[in-house]
Order: sequence, then C-alpha cells, then structure tokens
Amino acid sequence: MVKSEILWGIAPIGWRNDDMPEIGAGNTLQHLLSDIVVAGFQGTEVGGFFPEPVILNKELELRNLRIAGKWFSSFILRDGIEEAAKEFKAHCQYLKEVRADVMVVSEQTYSVQGLDKNVFKEKPHFSDEEWQRLCKGMNHLGEIAGEYQLKLVYHHHLGTGVQTEEEVDRLMAGTDPTLVHLLYDTGHAYISDGNYINILEKHIDRIKHVHFKDARLNVMKKCKEEGKSFRQSFLQGMFTVPGDGCIDFTEVYQMLLKHGYSGWIVVEAEQDPEVANPLEYALIARKYIDRHLLNPAATN
Repeated sequence: MVKSEILWGIAPIGWRNDDMPEIGAGNTLQHLLSDIVVAGFQGTEVGGFFPEPVILNKELELRNLRIAGKWFSSFILRDGIEEAAKEFKAHCQYLKEVRADVMVVSEQTYSVQGLDKNVFKEKPHFSDEEWQRLCKGMNHLGEIAGEYQLKLVYHHHLGTGVQTEEEVDRLMAGTDPTLVHLLYDTGHAYISDGNYINILEKHIDRIKHVHFKDARLNVMKKCKEEGKSFRQSFLQGMFTVPGDGCIDFTEVYQMLLKHGYSGWIVVEAEQDPEVANPLEYALIARKYIDRHLLNPAATN
C-alpha cells in the first residue's frame, strides 16, 4: 500500500447551481462555508457566485477551509485555442490567489448539458480533426495552468463530447500526461457507461482530482425511458451523495489508496436544495465516508 494524502471536500452545487442561478439563490457564501465546517469537510470548489479572492480568502481563513479548484468551460473547438486561453488565464489567476490546486476543464462546444435535449441519446461527437484540435488545445491550456502552479484536470461529463469511456481513452491518448490530467467522476462514468471502475483502472496514473457522485438507479432508469435532459434528470433526483445511491465507493476508494492517490476527493451531487437539504445531505455523505471508507472495521 502506497502512502496517500487525501483531502476531503464537498462541492457548492448542492447549495447553489451555477447553471440554474434560481436554484438555492438564497444560500449565501457564509451559509455554504459554515455548513461545510459543520459537516466536517476540509474545503470546497469555487462556485459561480463566489466573491473576489480577498473576500473569499477571509471567509475561508475564518473557518480553516481550503479551495480545491474551479470549473472552466472551454470552447476550443468553437472559438479557437487562443481565444479560450485568454479567459483561462483569468481563471488561473483567480485560483492562484485563493491557493487552489486544480483547474477543472470541460470542453463545452456542442454540449447539451444545459439544453432541453435527451442527455442519454443526443450527446455530441467530435470529428477526427476536432479531436486533434481539442487535444492540442488541452495541452496548451495545461502549459498555462502550470505557469500558475495549477494542474489541469479534465472532467468527463454527461452531454458533452468527452463523456464515455472510449472518449476518455482517446483524450488521454492524445494529450501530454505531464500537462493534461483527469478528473475522475464516479457518477458521470456510471450514468454514461453503466460502469465506474474501467476508467479508474485504466487511467489511475492520470487521475489528479476525484468527484464522488452517487446515483439513484430507479430515477436514472425513469429519466432514460422518458428521454430527460441533464437538468431535468438532476432535478428529479438522479444524482445524490455517497451512501444514498447505488455506487459502491469502497472499491473505488481502496483502488485509489492502493495506487497512492494524493489530492482531493470532492463529494458532488447536483440536487435541488429545496428538496434535498444541503447540510443534511452533506452529513449523510460524511457519515458514509467515516463509517465505510475511513473506519470500515468499526462497522463489522
């Protein structure tokens, strides 16, 4: 067993949703961060409603919390590499000032995750020429991230051109492993492929950031049958936190430990906070982590 240093975080999306600003709009930054402390997590990722670094850093320091990273929507195929790089640099500067570790990147050209389209059947696909441009662009963004002491971690995501296991394989094969790393998301892998272990096994050496997202199998089946969009699916409860769905995180966690994974594991579940109380679900996740991952012997 290789020694690992793991930090546990929880994403702000359970409190407020960047893609649907009306969801959880009443939850303030102070509310979110204080809930994270109560639930016993060490940090979070940057949400779209987070303030400028000087204000955020003060709120974090008051609660002894850290920032893991931030989402960046790249449009390399739509706008070109240089245009994407301009906005990326501004994001990197922000993350450097809040002392983050990773920049979470997802190519959003042709994405249907924010559209009223069947996320299970209408995902985009890239041409061979687009794949070449995407990989070249990701390498360039990875170089920029390194200049800010950040790691670029690519987020495979439902409704995008890099969603499936095969697409993750192609991105990893086409990019420089020293510049482009992988964000491994259990929920997106499971919903996409019905399997969340293959990507982990094949790309364990490229994984530098992890999202622990659980799924409700019955809701997923219903949404798939009805051809729901990504937003409709998560509003109906397709995603949840570890311990409340069908994914076995013990196997995932043990494999990460075996390979000496060091970095953040961030609990993330897109849910409507009016339906799923954010603190309640953060505590459900914390209880599962403590009992089944960190101290499993106590439950036997």
